[in-house]
Amino acid sequence: MDYKKSIIHFLISLLLSPVVVYIVLLAAKAAGSTYEMTHGETFIIWLLMAIVINLSITEKT
Repeated sequence: MDYKKSIIHFLISLLLSPVVVYIVLLAAKAAGSTYEMTHGETFIIWLLMAIVINLSITEKT
């Protein structure tokens, strides 16, 4: 296992996850919906989105 590559993928996914969440929220707002999230909900969504992104960028062996 390459730890350096794994850490880089993890950091990339942590940086991309809020961008994806806000794109989805802005698209929903453009469609007329309004969402209010607490800090705890935002944190959980941020981590879950990071996991999804990390799974999508890692190579399957």
